[in-house]
Amino acid sequence: MCKIFSEIDPSAYTTETRSVRIAGHATSIRLEAAFWETLDQIAAAQGVTVGRFLTKLHDEVLDLRGDVTNFASLLRCACLVHASAARPAAGQTERLMHEAAADFMPAM
Repeated sequence: MCKIFSEIDPSAYTTETRSVRIAGHATSIRLEAAFWETLDQIAAAQGVTVGRFLTKLHDEVLDLRGDVTNFASLLRCACLVHASAARPAAGQTERLMHEAAADFMPAM
């Protein structure tokens, strides 16, 4: 099972810094490329730019909580929530469980 994770292309976890404008202020956000790709997909699915999506999310959290702490971590969690909505098919889940059992089964 660890091969599934260890074989991830390093370009997916290379950090990427993007300059964005949120609430009229220019800032930069550093995330791994895979998270930026997911944010691009989320924004595209909603018919907006990533910048507009980030601004809307920031504003909603600000309205809800009164403060936005650790926005980069919030973005990573948003990507995980998005990914969990697209869970693998049952056959793929069974294959992963079989591989995990084989990887972690004690040698006899």
